[in-house]
Amino acid sequence: MNKIYFQGSYGAYSHLAALSIDKDAEILPCKTFDECFLRASKDHDSKIIIPESNRITGNIGIEYLIFQYRLNIYCEYFQKVEHNLLGVPGTKISDIKEVYSHGQALSQCSKFIKANNFNEQVRADTAGSAEMISINKDKSKAAIASSLSATTYNLEIVKKNIENDKGNYTRFLLMGKNISQPEFGKKKYITSFLFKLKSKPAALYQSLGGFAINGVNLTKLQSYPEKNTFNSFFFLCDLDGHIEDLKVQKSLEELGLHCQDFHVLGVFEADKQREK
Repeated sequence: MNKIYFQGSYGAYSHLAALSIDKDAEILPCKTFDECFLRASKDHDSKIIIPESNRITGNIGIEYLIFQYRLNIYCEYFQKVEHNLLGVPGTKISDIKEVYSHGQALSQCSKFIKANNFNEQVRADTAGSAEMISINKDKSKAAIASSLSATTYNLEIVKKNIENDKGNYTRFLLMGKNISQPEFGKKKYITSFLFKLKSKPAALYQSLGGFAINGVNLTKLQSYPEKNTFNSFFFLCDLDGHIEDLKVQKSLEELGLHCQDFHVLGVFEADKQREK
């Protein structure tokens, strides 16, 4: 049986995403993102499901782990985020004084929280907040979490879909140690890679010229400081296309001339949500 590790508690959105990708896998929780990456790097038969960015609130902040471990990306999955107000059975909105959740979930439900004058309590994750509410059985306290969390911890959905934006999605990456990529066909693909440039003036400008010349579209380009430094950066990049496409190969060859470090993270099919 395949093993998929996720950060958080059972019922988390990462758990939901893992079920959507492979409902037959053994899905196991980890306390931290670091633990997820460490387990996958040691157990080559396992995978991890990691939230990479959110359409509304931006990056999750796991880029340094992608750079450190350099696991292969097998696929991307866009999970629709539908936040729910969860309480112990019998709870009414008028009973609730404090609401617990991950900082991003609280931010994504700020209008509802403000309208009901709830006090926000930031916790490590959404599902862990639901578990705490289930244990404490205090009607004045509620959690913001998934419907899966409600089922997992026997909580009642006091109010469904309380998020500010109904078209909210989180992009998850399925990653692991073994290298695998789909054959080059007629589907839409993403090639993901990281690079560090040689130290010279206008290095980034020069390095990107190959993509323009070959008509390759970059969908993501983000810089991050290397560990313990503010003057050395690496870049994470996604492009539209398969690495076996000639124009992609030519673009990456041109980029390589300007790099002191270059690593392909993965080639995978583009999620259909990208077309919407």
